[in-house]
Amino acid sequence: MTSFAGVRAVLFDLDGTLIDSAPDLAGAANAMRISRQLTPIPLDRYRAHSGSGARGMLRVAFDTGPGDHGFEDLKQEFFDHYQSRLLLQTCLFDGVERLVGRLMEQGLFWGVVTNKGERFTRPLTQSMPLFARAAAVISGDTTPHTKPHPEPLLEAARRIGVSPADCLYVGDDIRDIQAGRAAGMRTVAAMYGYLGPEADVSTWGADEIIEVPLGLLKWLGLP
Repeated sequence: MTSFAGVRAVLFDLDGTLIDSAPDLAGAANAMRISRQLTPIPLDRYRAHSGSGARGMLRVAFDTGPGDHGFEDLKQEFFDHYQSRLLLQTCLFDGVERLVGRLMEQGLFWGVVTNKGERFTRPLTQSMPLFARAAAVISGDTTPHTKPHPEPLLEAARRIGVSPADCLYVGDDIRDIQAGRAAGMRTVAAMYGYLGPEADVSTWGADEIIEVPLGLLKWLGLP
C-alpha cells in the first residue's frame, strides 16, 4: 500500500512536467535579441527559467522584469514571437506517453493545469495526440486566478468530477506544490523539469519527489 492509495485523478503542470518547451521559449527570446543586433544566448542559460515563461525569458535575454520601464511592451513582443514558433521544437519528455497510458489503463483520470495562457495552451495540446485523452485542460486564464492560487486545480477537479482529496498534482515549480497543497491535493515535485539553480526541492513540502516521469508509477504502486 502506498501513500497515494485512493488517488482517482492525476493532474500535471504542462511546461517542464509533461512537455519540454524550453527550446521554443528560448528561441522566441533570442529572436528578439537578433532583431536588436544582439547575439543569441545559449539554451542552457534559459532552461532553468523556462517555467516562468515570458518573465523568465526576458530576465535572461534583457535583464528586465515586471515593473521595469518597457517590460510590458517587451512581453507582448515576446508573446508574438513565441506564438509564431510554438511547435517548432517542443516535445513530450521521455516517458510521459507511457506514464499517461499506464494511468489510463488503471482507470485513473488525468489532466493538465498550467499557468500558460489559452492562446498558447490550446494549439499546443491540440497538436499532440496525447492530450486528446486528457479529462481536463486548465489554462492560466481559465479561472480568474493562476497558481499558486488553488482555484485552477479545484476547477480541474470539478470538471473531472472528483474530490480534490482524491487528486494528485505533479509539477516542477514551488508554485505547483503550493497550489496543490492549498487545494487539498497530494503533490509530487518533478526534479527533471525547469528547476532554477538555487531550487531546494526538499523545502517545498511535496509528498514525493521524482527524478523522471516514470518515477511516478512507483509512488502510485503501479508496475
